[in-house]
Amino acid sequence: MPRRISILGSTGSIGRSALDVVRHYPGEFEVAVLAAHSNVDALSRQVAEFQPKLVAVSDPAAAAEFTRRHPGLPVLSGPGGLDQAAAEPVDTVLCGVVGAAGLRPLLAAIDSGNRIALANKESMVMAGKLVMERARQKNVPILPVDSEHNAIFQCLQGNNVRDVHCLHITASGGAFYGRPRESLEHVTPHEALQHPTWDMGAKITIDSATLMNKGLEVIEAMWLFGLPLSKIRVLIHPQSVVHSLVEFTDGSILAQLGVTDMRFPILFALTWPERVQSPMARLDLAALRELTFAAPDFRQFPCLSLALEAAKRGGTAPAILNAANEEAVSAFCRGTIQFLQIEQVVRGVLEGSPVDEVTSLEVVERADADTRRKAAAFMEGLN
Repeated sequence: MPRRISILGSTGSIGRSALDVVRHYPGEFEVAVLAAHSNVDALSRQVAEFQPKLVAVSDPAAAAEFTRRHPGLPVLSGPGGLDQAAAEPVDTVLCGVVGAAGLRPLLAAIDSGNRIALANKESMVMAGKLVMERARQKNVPILPVDSEHNAIFQCLQGNNVRDVHCLHITASGGAFYGRPRESLEHVTPHEALQHPTWDMGAKITIDSATLMNKGLEVIEAMWLFGLPLSKIRVLIHPQSVVHSLVEFTDGSILAQLGVTDMRFPILFALTWPERVQSPMARLDLAALRELTFAAPDFRQFPCLSLALEAAKRGGTAPAILNAANEEAVSAFCRGTIQFLQIEQVVRGVLEGSPVDEVTSLEVVERADADTRRKAAAFMEGLN
């Protein structure tokens, strides 16, 4: 029997990579659900190739256009439609929706008992406590797709998390690693999107350039692996070959290495606990010239410091951090603020916001909405 999967965010970077994995394994997977935001053309091509039984389009206008093109196919519309699509019973739901919009679909998928392949770190940053509590209640495994967390998950197989001394989460350093800070004031979105080793979506690529992405991954790792902030460290590793390392109490360190191709962690998450033969390119160890590591420069990357501070504060602080960052990155991509102002916006909003205990989804969503309003007002004051 083929494994039935749902892909949320099918037209994004993760979704396209996942469908390429499916393409390489005919008969192994059945794409039951495809969900996208507004890219009707790309979604139409995916539907023609993979023949899902159900489609969701979260943008209402795009959903209407898609329905006009595909009158015989069930189409769910709006954010609620995305939640319904996530709840459709399948073997695995790949959560690849970018940003805070992925939180409710993730919870809906868990509530339906679907196994989760998680590629949406923002949900864990905002509401990791709620997500992990819900997953434990429903006995739902969460398989991380981010290459760093997937690497840690693999290194922990057969080991006890109580024996972990610390996690080392690697970072390439992004598009501007090694450049003096004063040279970054007028960089363009196009320049920030030139990641040296990974081909990813715009938001995560900008976050990699500020190193905010690594801060978000630290917070996600705290929840996924049940470890305190003191046991999670960041290492700059420009080659992006070692995806992360786990150091144990006896001094042993296990690392997971591989080529920079998101199809590998996606394949692992979709087929775990099995391993299948892969047709993708393999890492040529003999061809590696060097593997280097360095501690991050927190003056060069203040967004990383802001993320770690939010992790220390706890409560809704990470949700506030995430929302402020999403708004700032979006503004930078539109050209309305400068690159170095991203950190300025995040710091200003984070410092000016009260932090509450995360007791419900409503508390998290209220903090998210309030923060976005504050970020918009803050950025108005910059111009």
